[in-house]
Amino acid sequence: MSLTRRQVTVAAVAAVPVAFSAAGTAQAKEQRTLYIAGDSTAAQKYSDAAPETGWGMALPFFLRKGLAVANHAVNGRSSKSFVDEGRLDAILSVIRPRDLLLIQFAHNDEKSADPTRYTEPWTTYQDYLRLYIDGVRAKGARPVLATPVERRKFDANGNAVPTHSEYPAAMRALAEEEGVALLDIQALSLALWQQLGVEETKKYFNWTATEQDNTHFNPPGAIAIARLVARELLRHRVLAHRDVCRLDAEIPESWITWPSPAAV
Repeated sequence: MSLTRRQVTVAAVAAVPVAFSAAGTAQAKEQRTLYIAGDSTAAQKYSDAAPETGWGMALPFFLRKGLAVANHAVNGRSSKSFVDEGRLDAILSVIRPRDLLLIQFAHNDEKSADPTRYTEPWTTYQDYLRLYIDGVRAKGARPVLATPVERRKFDANGNAVPTHSEYPAAMRALAEEEGVALLDIQALSLALWQQLGVEETKKYFNWTATEQDNTHFNPPGAIAIARLVARELLRHRVLAHRDVCRLDAEIPESWITWPSPAAV
């Protein structure tokens, strides 16, 4: 469904968490927001899609008070279509100095048969990512790039296989060129799937009685990837120790909830 830019902006404002009210101006100054721009692997899911879970739904479990998450990731979007639909503009209309924008795209940029989404790794993909970087910096906020989380794919010998061709390398090169923090979630998730193996990884993806989905996560998978993201944010000093929590703690699956679509 196509949205007008006004509808996108209204949805974006609604996605900003209400983190303070009567606490006053001092608390407002301390509050920061971590925005997420991305695709279905990170996006908020609703009750009609459960148990499918985006890793952005689990990220707040690893962050302390004072750092809220505004998850703008949307199913099926690429770095290009997210911009073309006005979704980046919507974030830029509300992001503030000291806020963060975490940018993860590639799954849909790879779809060469769809001109509304396709980008080429070393040209248009990087060009679109620069729009996010430049826009966020102009607002006094900080951009953070995250290579795309890996799909579940193994070869005949049980080795986890990368699926994103040149996109992660192109993002790594751009991050170095632009001096942007890079969370290499592609490499980390690939290593995790290798460690878990062919059968155990099924417990992390949206495998149900009716679906064998090797791209999207269930609660354990979303929690595992969100933990990687939080650890990398700390390791690269995007966040401080005071900003994170539970990095090594067990997170109950019951903490994941799927709101009704009618509630949004």
